[in-house]
Amino acid sequence: MMKINPLLLLAILAAPPAQVQAGTDPMEGMDHSKMSHGGTASDPQHAVDPAPTAHQHGHTGNHPPATQAPEEARDPNAYSDGYGFGENIAYSHKEEHNLGALLVDRLEGLGNGKQSLMTYDWQAWYGKTYDRAVVRAEGNLEEGQFADARNEVLWGHALTPYWDTQLGVRYDTGLGPDRSWFAFGFQGLAPYWVYIEATAYVGEQGRFAFRFESEYDLLITQRLILQPRIEANIYSQHDTGRGVSDGLSSFESGLRLRYEIRREFAPYIGVEWSTSHDANSATDTSTDNTRWVAGVHFWF
Repeated sequence: MMKINPLLLLAILAAPPAQVQAGTDPMEGMDHSKMSHGGTASDPQHAVDPAPTAHQHGHTGNHPPATQAPEEARDPNAYSDGYGFGENIAYSHKEEHNLGALLVDRLEGLGNGKQSLMTYDWQAWYGKTYDRAVVRAEGNLEEGQFADARNEVLWGHALTPYWDTQLGVRYDTGLGPDRSWFAFGFQGLAPYWVYIEATAYVGEQGRFAFRFESEYDLLITQRLILQPRIEANIYSQHDTGRGVSDGLSSFESGLRLRYEIRREFAPYIGVEWSTSHDANSATDTSTDNTRWVAGVHFWF
């Protein structure tokens, strides 16, 4: 048997092809109309990349590269004042400023023919869009003294564009002993622009409480607005010193009609119905009141 030298076989395979004879065209006799130079939609597997641009070759010649914008094109970042969009088109809050606001929802006088008093309900906030400090206060003034006052200092964090969670403390003053509470809740706008506050409280001596408030602005005209409102306070224990009972201690509902002289300032009139349970009574008794109110709503 004839033996094959491996070195000779490698030399044969590596040898260059035969030179084309001078004066002959290697493409002669070929049908160029049947050749595919760039592939087709019907034959994507054999498609080839288009010819590289001048920019890809690293030189421009006398023409600008294909990726260069015209000189007269408007700069998309010219009016952004330093703000831009990231990889996921998310707004950057690094340069966001602290802002604040004060809303006095109710500042009114109430009366039912037998007694009259003033009530207030306001809240203020300061901070950024996602995190801010919130101060809320609500109470009654009777004969120049605080008959009942609820004061809250909270830290608000935005969960969604319409809802904030709140964590902080509550301090009750007025007639009777003062009470301190740990507070956790949320506030925001439900569908159809219904405003909601819902807060749970943990107090001294194992006390628990829950407060719910809801309002809705019904536009009769662009300036005349009817606002229904409800508020409920629930406690786990009797507190004779503060005059609250366990269960549903108090419930208020009312209608207020305000006229916005400006968006920031609006006087109003209305009527309010309230029910409260007497914690000092041996029997479960309740007191119902109907009061006419007049006041002002403003913010800045």
